[in-house]
Amino acid sequence: MELRIGHLYAHYLNIYGDRGNILSLTNRCRWRGIETEVKTLGLNEDFADDYFDVFFIGGGQDKQQQVIAEDLQARKETIRQAVEKGAVILAVCGGYQLLGHYYRPEGAPDLPGISLIDAYTEAGKRRMIGNVVIKRNDGSTLVGFENHSGRTFLGKEVEALGSIVVGNGNNGEDGKEGCAQPVGKGKVFGTYLHGSLLPKNPRLADEIISFALSRRYGQVDLPALADGLEQKAHEYAVSLKA
Repeated sequence: MELRIGHLYAHYLNIYGDRGNILSLTNRCRWRGIETEVKTLGLNEDFADDYFDVFFIGGGQDKQQQVIAEDLQARKETIRQAVEKGAVILAVCGGYQLLGHYYRPEGAPDLPGISLIDAYTEAGKRRMIGNVVIKRNDGSTLVGFENHSGRTFLGKEVEALGSIVVGNGNNGEDGKEGCAQPVGKGKVFGTYLHGSLLPKNPRLADEIISFALSRRYGQVDLPALADGLEQKAHEYAVSLKA
């Protein structure tokens, strides 16, 4: 088996160690004998809607979002078709915001999103910084670090990634963090969790890998890994205060 990963706008959206998510996916595949291909997809770069199994978009400041927003519009139908055919997207912070309808910066024109999920983001007056712990519907936890003033609001039918235990999450108001929304046969994972997310949350990393592989190989049951160090990192992060 092979996992094909498209890293969108890697040279613009890569703060707070977000590239570590790519390293986590590739290493966890390698340890199981699964080949990986990682391709950086920059500005004005076309790609087929049936090739990549996973897309990753990292975080960035407003300036970087302005650079890639127009280019993302040119690729929105390809990305939508890819997800509807079974691909997975993991988007962090600035990348997450542009998957909704729009991001409204402070004192600047709206940046249009690609409306892949029913959500919108507006800049807030308060910067939300600190450690985050969320609880998912299955009772498991996710940990990370947030640093954003954008406030994201999900539509009624959009499933959040989890509920806030520590931290602010999507907007500091509704107690929700991120999204984990099916779109066609695929799925969109959006989050404000930096740090990076997947090395300290191996269970989510494996969820993304197995779901993405199923696009071409059917149901995939991943062999367990010795995640002792990852679990210790996760448990320590759970114990931290915001």
